[in-house]
Parts: sequence; structure tokens; C-alpha cells
Amino acid sequence: MPSEGRFIACSCWIRTKHMNKKLLEFNQSQKKADMPVFRAGDVVKVFRKIMEGGKERIQLFEGMVISVTGNQSSSPMITVRKVSNGVGVEITVPVQSPNIDRIEVVKRAKVRRAKLYFIREKSAKSLKMKYKDLAAIAKVEEETHETEPADAAAQNAANEEKQEKTKETEEKTEAKTE
Repeated sequence: MPSEGRFIACSCWIRTKHMNKKLLEFNQSQKKADMPVFRAGDVVKVFRKIMEGGKERIQLFEGMVISVTGNQSSSPMITVRKVSNGVGVEITVPVQSPNIDRIEVVKRAKVRRAKLYFIREKSAKSLKMKYKDLAAIAKVEEETHETEPADAAAQNAANEEKQEKTKETEEKTEAKTE
């Protein structure tokens, strides 16, 4: 009789393991390949699909990522917070949901925490975060890729120009945040 009890427990374990494997395969098939990597402190635009009546529209929600949960699992979730008319609004978004059209990273802030729950009690003015504007950095990189110099001297001059442009864009973004 004792071997019979072990067999039942063992077969249950095998069945559970098989179901977990099926669930993971299903989640992997539902994943979107074009999703960027999110970190706490990112300012993101979340484009959600909303059904109203028989029509579908896309609603924009822009805010700061205050937490990322399940980043290593097949279905990570992010919590995005914004202040609208003096009221803090948070949404928890499953990144791989079919109701999410796309998520764009607008800016990245240098933060030293994985969860930014302390932001809930702070005002927007008291948060002096250093942001990197990703659009400006990408624009500078595109300009340098367009002008490909042939010789080494011209390449060095182009690198110096690139560094100067990068410094200028960083100074502009710092001036905007102040």
C-alpha cells in the first residue's frame, strides 16, 4: 500500500510539471518581440486598447515606472504612476497583454532603487531626478552615422564633434529638468 501512495503523489507531480511546461510554452508564444527593457525610473508611454461599444480606440497613459515585477518570468508587469489634476493615478500593466498596443520609453532617470514606492508621498517638485532624453541621444547617433568619413583624421574630428553634440544635448536636458 505505501508504494501506491507514492505512485499517486509522483503521478500528480508529473502531471503538474507537464501542465507548467504547457503554460510556459503558451506564454512564450504570446510574447511580443518588440518590447523594450523597462527599469524603475523610466518615463514611458503606454498605448492601451480600449473597447467602447463596438469601437476600439487607443488610449495613452504617460507616467513613471515605479516597479517592475516578474521581469524574469514569461509575463512581467510594470506599475506606472502619473499625477493628473493633482491626483496620483497608478496602473499595473501586464507587458505582454494583447490589450497593450505598444509601450515606448521616453526618458530614463538615474535611480538607486528597484521599487520607487516612496514617490507616492513626494511631490513632483521635490523629485529632482536626472533624466536622459533618449530621443535626443538617438538623434545625435543618427547624425554621426550619416556622415561616415573615409580617413582616420576625419574620423577623429567626427568623434570630437559627436562628443560635443552629446555634451550639448545633455546640458539642454539638464537645463529643462531644472
